[in-house]
Amino acid sequence: MAPTDELAALRQRIAELERRASQAEDIGAIRRLQYTYGYFLDKCLWQEVVDLFAEDGELRFMGAIWRGKKGVARLYVGRLGGNFTKGHNGPIDGLLTEYPILQDVIDILPDGKTALGRFRYFQMAGSHATKSDAPQYLPQQWWEAGTYENTYVKESGIWKIKVHNHHLSWQADYQTGWRYSQPAMGGSRRLYPDDPHGPDELIATPQTYWPKASFQAFHYAHPVTGKPVEPQK
Repeated sequence: MAPTDELAALRQRIAELERRASQAEDIGAIRRLQYTYGYFLDKCLWQEVVDLFAEDGELRFMGAIWRGKKGVARLYVGRLGGNFTKGHNGPIDGLLTEYPILQDVIDILPDGKTALGRFRYFQMAGSHATKSDAPQYLPQQWWEAGTYENTYVKESGIWKIKVHNHHLSWQADYQTGWRYSQPAMGGSRRLYPDDPHGPDELIATPQTYWPKASFQAFHYAHPVTGKPVEPQK
C-alpha cells in the first residue's frame, strides 16, 4: 500500500474512532438525563423535571399531549404538584414516590443531534397513614410500571427531552396486587384552557391498560434479524 493510501486509511480510521467515542458520550449523557428525570420525580422536584425538556418539547401521557415547555409545566407543576404536594416544589412528609428507571436502549441518529431511547420505569408510591390530605381518587399505596419511547435533541451541546412518550402499562394497589388490579386511572379528557392544567390534544387511539394487553412500539429493529418487531395480530 502506498504511503498516501496508508495515510488516508489512518485518517479514516481515526475519524471512525472519534465518531464512536462521540456517540458513546452522547449515549451516556442521554442515559444520565433520563435517570435524572427519575430522581427528580422521586423528590417531587416538578420544576426541575420541566427544565429537562426542550422549549418545544412534548409530553405524551395517559392518552393526551402537552406541547411546549409551558404545556409540560401544566402537568408536572400544575396538576401533579398541585395534587400531590399542594404547590410545594420538593419532598413533603408522608409522601413516597420511588421511581427507578432502567433497561435503556438508546440510538443516536445520523445527524448526531437527535436520538431515540426506550426505557422501563417502575414506581412505588403511597401516602402514610398520618397524611390526611392525600388524594382520595388514588390508592393510598400502589405499584405502577410502564415504558418510554422518547426522542431527544442536542441543543448547544446539551441533550434535552424532545418528546417524552410515557406508556403506563399497569397500576395496582399494594395490598391486593396486580392480580386484582383495575385498569389504570383515566387521564384528563378536558383540554386547555377549559382545564387550566389540561392537555393541548387528545390522542385518537386510546391506550389499553392491564389486565388488557398493551404494546408500545419499539423504535429499533430486531438486533439479530434486522426486522421490525411487531406482535402477532
